[in-house]
Amino acid sequence: MVNKERISIKHWAADDRPREKMISKGKGALSNAELIAILIGSGPGGQSAVELSRDILNAVGDNLYNLSKLSIDELKQHKGIGEAKAVSIMAALELGRRWSITSPEERHTINNSKEAYESFLPLIDDPTKEHFMVAYLNHSGKIIKVERVSTGSITSTLADPKVIFKQALLKEATAVMLCHNHPSGVAKPSADDRQLTQKLVKAGKILDIAVLDHIIIGENTYFSFAENGLMN
Repeated sequence: MVNKERISIKHWAADDRPREKMISKGKGALSNAELIAILIGSGPGGQSAVELSRDILNAVGDNLYNLSKLSIDELKQHKGIGEAKAVSIMAALELGRRWSITSPEERHTINNSKEAYESFLPLIDDPTKEHFMVAYLNHSGKIIKVERVSTGSITSTLADPKVIFKQALLKEATAVMLCHNHPSGVAKPSADDRQLTQKLVKAGKILDIAVLDHIIIGENTYFSFAENGLMN
């Protein structure tokens, strides 16, 4: 049986070519590897762009978030990926990240910790640093704004209650959800995380602004204070 992936894409059946497949079947019909193949155009030697894309994805656990963390030099370690192709991949991933944080209030409400996690994740453009983020919600749980309020060093950041609740009042939010990441990749709350959460919950009660949850983002996982009964 002929390995189709070893044949140049131009010799594939029209429906199997990534570009033609997108045109005829829509973007949702393409795999991640096929989408990346459109970006890079070709593979080295007898390897197709799709096969090269699969090799790249396999190296990062088939995880686009992990792929977005790679540098140009790291992408260039794959045979067939030069600077131009590496830049194309990084540009596409950055566009996706920026899209995901553009006018989120027009797209959805936050109904649970998983949706909160998904709303916060795109704001972490540099996972080697700690970022503190806040989602401001109206009375029906619809997002008013999701924003990063501070960025710290590799080990810490600063969450100023005055800044958080000033913005909540200006945005007329009735509730907030908090989030920060751990550059270590371990999504486990520290004693300081617990203390800060309690402090913000108490401040919110005084202002009649509910603090619904505090999400800690780790490596491909998260911890929810609310899910673990720690919001009292």
